[in-house]
Amino acid sequence: MATAELVLGLLSAGPAHGYDVKRGHDSWFPDGRPLAFGQVYTTLGRLERDGLVEVVEKTSGGGPDRTVYALTDKGRKHLADWLVDPVPPAWGSADEVLRKLVAAVRTGGDAAAFLARQRASHLRRIRELQESPAGQDPTSPLVRDYTVAHLDADLRWLDSAIERLSEQETS
Repeated sequence: MATAELVLGLLSAGPAHGYDVKRGHDSWFPDGRPLAFGQVYTTLGRLERDGLVEVVEKTSGGGPDRTVYALTDKGRKHLADWLVDPVPPAWGSADEVLRKLVAAVRTGGDAAAFLARQRASHLRRIRELQESPAGQDPTSPLVRDYTVAHLDADLRWLDSAIERLSEQETS
């Protein structure tokens, strides 16, 4: 995931604290994994080091330091460049599923049982997404549709893999 670029995108609306960046990310991707605070601050530190963001305010009133970050011109350009570049086709999350399947087949594990459990997990997640209301943000349905479409594609591949393994066992 392009966490740095998402942080730049979140800061494009204006200066913000790390907490606001985390909250913004989690509202942009309500069906995804929440962004960890540690990851937010580590990313902001790297972006500052690279000149893509700058500290515009630092306060310490009775609690932890509150640092406000803003995009620099270099950060705006980096974000704009990132937004126009197409994403190369990648393995994504299916990579781990494929690695586990290959390992199960090569080591004598129960590949069919693994695929059945993985299939059930995908079906469960699709049901969860379809049964819970999408967020109010206008991009929430887009994120949800994308997630469900990818899970559905994974399901088709899982079914194909189950069928292939079954054919190999009978031949």
